[in-house]
Amino acid sequence: MRGTYALAMMALMLPLSTFASDGWINSDGKAVPQTDAMKSSDGFAASLLVTSDADWRAKWETPPESTPSFTEASEVHLGGELFLLTFLSNPQLDENRVPKVHCDLRMLRPDGSTSVDERDVPCFTAALPGPPTLLYMTSVQLKFVAEAGDPKGTWTAQVVVRDLLRHVSLPLQARFDVR
Repeated sequence: MRGTYALAMMALMLPLSTFASDGWINSDGKAVPQTDAMKSSDGFAASLLVTSDADWRAKWETPPESTPSFTEASEVHLGGELFLLTFLSNPQLDENRVPKVHCDLRMLRPDGSTSVDERDVPCFTAALPGPPTLLYMTSVQLKFVAEAGDPKGTWTAQVVVRDLLRHVSLPLQARFDVR
């Protein structure tokens, strides 16, 4: 099942104060319920996207006046690729305008065993070029290639995005099927 993931991307031009306290909103300004893959708390927001777009970086690196959209993916076949991208908005800044966001990343196979387990990875720690309320991509990006030895079934990606200055953790989760 495929859809276009432009919801969070629409937030590029919207100040976070219009939606962080109540959650994410769409381009029409309507509230969107929080999901396993899109959460906000205490003014901080994060989302996790699974996409089949191999050109995701080119789509993201566009002028601010254009809104990128990504193809959300929920399955991959042998030899296929998926990309897991993590976004955030409104991290707390220190006196030098630098956020301190770390991420934990886990990838679980269908049997529950761990394929990837990275903890306390600095994933967003550079001085911001613009307001913190814009949407930013973290450095947590994972490429998944469905190889012959990979078990078929539902895989689970888990990312905990932690704003260490704000003391807020957002546990995100997305699933996809290897067929």
